[in-house]
Amino acid sequence: MGRTLESKQQIVGELKELLAESELALVLDYKGLSIKEMSDLRDRLRAGNAVCKVTKNTLMRRAIDGDSAWSNLDSLLTGTNAFVLIKGDVGAGVKAVQTFQKETKKSETKGGLFEGKLLSQDEIKAIADLPSKEELMAQIAGAINAVATKVAVGINEVPSGLARALKQHAECGDS
Repeated sequence: MGRTLESKQQIVGELKELLAESELALVLDYKGLSIKEMSDLRDRLRAGNAVCKVTKNTLMRRAIDGDSAWSNLDSLLTGTNAFVLIKGDVGAGVKAVQTFQKETKKSETKGGLFEGKLLSQDEIKAIADLPSKEELMAQIAGAINAVATKVAVGINEVPSGLARALKQHAECGDS
C-alpha cells in the first residue's frame, strides 16, 4: 500500500521545516545499512543537534522546489539517499557521520550543501577537521588569559625596574 497524497504532503512539509532550521545538508548513500546501524547513526547525530531522514528523492525535490538556498541539492538526488540535516555545530555533525562511516565501512557521502554551495569531499572533510565550538572558546580564553598575564607582568616590571635603578643609583652615589 503506497502513501496517500496527504501523508506525502505532510512529509514534504516536515522536510521544509527541517531545511529551514538547518545550516548544512549531507546526502549519504545508505544502501547496505541495517536498521540497527541507521539507529546508531541517528543516535550519534542527535548528540550534535542533527537529524537523519530517509525519504524518496521526489519528496525531497518537492521540499527544495522554489527554495534557492537548497535548490543545488537536486543534483545529488539519485539512488538510495539518507539526508543528514545539521543545525548549530556543523563540524560535530560531520564528524559524527564520518566516524560512523569509518566504523561501519558501508555508507558513503555523495555530497553536501552549505549556504547554497555544493561541497566537495575535501570541503566536507575540512569541515570535520575544524575544532568544535567549545575547543575554539577554550583557545580564545587561553589567548586572552596569556595576554592578561603578559600585561600584569609588564605592569609589575615597571616599579621593580624603577626600584632597581634607584638602588643602583644610590649605591653609585655612596661611593
